[in-house]
Amino acid sequence: MYKVVEKFLKYVSYDTKSDNLSEKVPSTDGQIMLANVLKDELISLGLKDVSLDDNGYVVGTLPSNCENHNGKSLGLVAHMDTSPDAEGKNINVKIIKNYDGNNIILNEEKNSILSPKEFPELKNYIGNDLITTDGTTLLGADDKAGIAEIMTAVEYLTSHPEIKHGNIKICFTPDEEISRGTKYINLKIFDVDYAYTVDGGSIGEIEYENFNAAFAKVTIQGKSVHPGTAKNKMINSILIANELINKLPIYETPQNTEKYEGFYHVTSINGSCEQTVVEIIIRDFDIKNFENRKVFLKNIIKDINNNMNNELIKLTISDQYFNMKEKIEPVMFLIDNLKSAMVECGVTPKIQPIRGGTDGASLSYMGIPTPNMFTGGENFHGRFEYIPIQSMVKAVDVIVNLVQKFVY
Repeated sequence: MYKVVEKFLKYVSYDTKSDNLSEKVPSTDGQIMLANVLKDELISLGLKDVSLDDNGYVVGTLPSNCENHNGKSLGLVAHMDTSPDAEGKNINVKIIKNYDGNNIILNEEKNSILSPKEFPELKNYIGNDLITTDGTTLLGADDKAGIAEIMTAVEYLTSHPEIKHGNIKICFTPDEEISRGTKYINLKIFDVDYAYTVDGGSIGEIEYENFNAAFAKVTIQGKSVHPGTAKNKMINSILIANELINKLPIYETPQNTEKYEGFYHVTSINGSCEQTVVEIIIRDFDIKNFENRKVFLKNIIKDINNNMNNELIKLTISDQYFNMKEKIEPVMFLIDNLKSAMVECGVTPKIQPIRGGTDGASLSYMGIPTPNMFTGGENFHGRFEYIPIQSMVKAVDVIVNLVQKFVY
């Protein structure tokens, strides 16, 4: 327990928030700082072929200790960056021992309270020790808990050579939160047959279905004229943006959907009378519905342009990632092995879809089937994020059990 917590608290001290507007690789310098720390740790643990490339990927190999190993390799993946949705520097953690089920005051001055009324999942962790923030930043369990759990498991394996395993390759990626996690990965170095991301939420989660995802950028060109003489001349791009947004299905938004329901999510709107840019993400599990959603948005824009007899609105749509389900179903032993590893640790497996994406989705389409397992964290991407220490310990146990399933 001490090992995984010590590592986690060390990693969250680094500000690794990614930046979607940055053209650097990785997008922020803090990720390289953490990458160097992780590289040195892997070397100190005795891993082979440890590398940190110019794009920020950390890779290392724990060689097979099986006499009859056939050369196949298993990958363990976690990402170093934290979400740009919340502040990620100067993280001040709190450890709530033996949680009693009541409100947790994170920050009295800011009236920041972690409450089971608002977050009923807290009741699942009565008696556990919780790591929280001070209510001003995110915690960074997504995905520094995954890194800490992988690192702790690797340290355990290196100190217990009697545990047999095949080739294990570790990969820590940058910029996952801004959908660039595998964009520059070198598969000649991370040359594995299968992998798992350790990037899920509550204890027991197994995920091999995720959204199909696209990013839409809508640029609306208006015409600014002095409001005193604007009649029949001014074109207010903000009002056109408002019209466009109001044409999106009101109940197909993140706050109104769950499980396998898709959505449109307006993530940003910036502009003036003269020009406005609206950013929208499109999500759906079903590929046909996903394509229909893109067509629906295109038709909204076409109709508005036609009504104004002018091509005022320009649209660009770029696909981000796809549902990994079709890549995992032919190799369902990956899920069976993970379920077995959990049950042996006293963890109840919970197979569910990811209402988001992981590096595993992209890797699966790059030829490496990569389902996702839990880290134990809750309330990712915000100041109410927390993680039970006991869940982190179980994640380490599951990883140690899991690699033994791949003794070739």
